Amino acid sequence: MMGNMGGMMKKVQEMQTKMQEMQKELETKTVEAEAGAGMVKVTMNGKQIVQSIDIDPSLLSPDEKEVLEDLIKAALNQAKEKVEEMSAEEMKKITGGI
Repeated sequence: MMGNMGGMMKKVQEMQTKMQEMQKELETKTVEAEAGAGMVKVTMNGKQIVQSIDIDPSLLSPDEKEVLEDLIKAALNQAKEKVEEMSAEEMKKITGGI
């Protein structure tokens, strides 16, 4: 019985190591999505952090474009952080804080 537990613990540790490696790798990968036939583009990394937003200049005056892109990026990243916090709180309720 103890041998099985030791083997299972080793597999869990190996899985945790692989998960950490995968998470680091995801940070370096990005995806790009677009809407409005490419008039709005968003680049996000594998950790779901918005890297950039590009709004077609024809939609705004030149002065508004960069400010609006930065504000949207900041709001999206803040929303992601709040979702992560909410998820962590819900998991604490389920796991009893383990």
